[in-house]
Amino acid sequence: MTKIIKLIERGKKSIPGLTQLLSKRPDQFAPGVWPTYFSKAKGTVIWDIEGNSYVDMSISGIGANILGYCDPEVDEAVIECIRNGNSSSLNAPEEVELAELLCEIHPWAQKVRYTRTGGEALTVAVRIARASTGRDRIAFCGYHGWHDWYLAANLQDDASLNDHLLPGLSPLGVPKGLRGTALPFKYNNISELKALFERYPGEIAAVVMEPIRNERPHAGFLEEIKLITHKAGAVLVFDEVSAGFRLTTGGAHMVLGVEPDVAVLAKAISNGYPMAAVIGRDEVMEAAERTFISSTYWTDRIGPVAALATIRKHRRENVSEHLGRIGQDVQKVWAETAKATGLIIQIHGIYPMSHFAFDGDDAQIKMTFFVQEMLKHGFLASNRFYANFAHRREHVEAYGKAALAVFEQIAQRTLQGTLSTSLTGGVSRPGFHRLN
Repeated sequence: MTKIIKLIERGKKSIPGLTQLLSKRPDQFAPGVWPTYFSKAKGTVIWDIEGNSYVDMSISGIGANILGYCDPEVDEAVIECIRNGNSSSLNAPEEVELAELLCEIHPWAQKVRYTRTGGEALTVAVRIARASTGRDRIAFCGYHGWHDWYLAANLQDDASLNDHLLPGLSPLGVPKGLRGTALPFKYNNISELKALFERYPGEIAAVVMEPIRNERPHAGFLEEIKLITHKAGAVLVFDEVSAGFRLTTGGAHMVLGVEPDVAVLAKAISNGYPMAAVIGRDEVMEAAERTFISSTYWTDRIGPVAALATIRKHRRENVSEHLGRIGQDVQKVWAETAKATGLIIQIHGIYPMSHFAFDGDDAQIKMTFFVQEMLKHGFLASNRFYANFAHRREHVEAYGKAALAVFEQIAQRTLQGTLSTSLTGGVSRPGFHRLN
């Protein structure tokens, strides 16, 4: 790993935090051994800058590459776009075509605005909701990005976001005047949301939440969320950045049977090319014309072109059904491997976005060792598995054999008391913390 280690050291000196995305930092996986930088990727295979190849049975570009890496249909559309010009002083006609397609898929929505990342799209959705209602406060559950409106929750209490995917998120740099504007409630806990509306009558602009993530909604939960939100005159925003296109072509809310006022789509919408969309009802989205929302690079042509090619293939090939089968197979591997080795693990998530965790005080040591040893078997592996269309049963079978061998090592070394000394580097450190 000579080249990789040298590049990491260079990166630490010139890039605060080393990477642009917390979820791609090597200390999130296995410090000292995670390959960190890639030279190319195709299908399910990634080559690092040392020339080593790995089958990616981990995060699939943090869920962005839903069709697999370097999908030929999407890439051909993008290459043709580049040949004809990606950017000019005029607008891309594909913007209209994509907006019409998204509204066709989601008949409850009539208007669409674009950004290029999920986090900024959520910020646009929040701005629109505030402009539409004339209110400031946002009730939310789940993780929704890095922007001020969201991190403001930790101004009130630095642990407010701990139960919403990532603990320890620092609000440093967020204006203190935003204290009390972001109000968390827990998923499947309707009483917490009711309490917020009772505490701040007529002040909450929107309820922002993922319709589904690690657990399914309780019977009637989403329906009651919508009823309470609308009764209070607020806007219901579904964050579909992660769940979108996993369960069906479009938002997961289509399968769950509850329509929001606004939905945000990103990640899987364009198979790794930057693209995001805010779709919504006429009466809410018209506020986007009354407030200033504008950016040069939201008009590039690659994003809409990639999204059109991705969505069409996704629908034609019934990609979501494949993702469900592969994810279910991986969850089965985890369960059967743990049972065979006597290790206790917790398995969560919808099949296309699965994750597991070891039990015990040494859980993070076990996970770091798992990641470290799976690399030796030729797999990028972690506590998470995002299925993509390039995954096949043979990948899962090979992964299962390797996972069994590594779980057996974990069980044996745990009994011997040698697990921690078997790590090549340090223990992985999930969550937010300083890297240097």
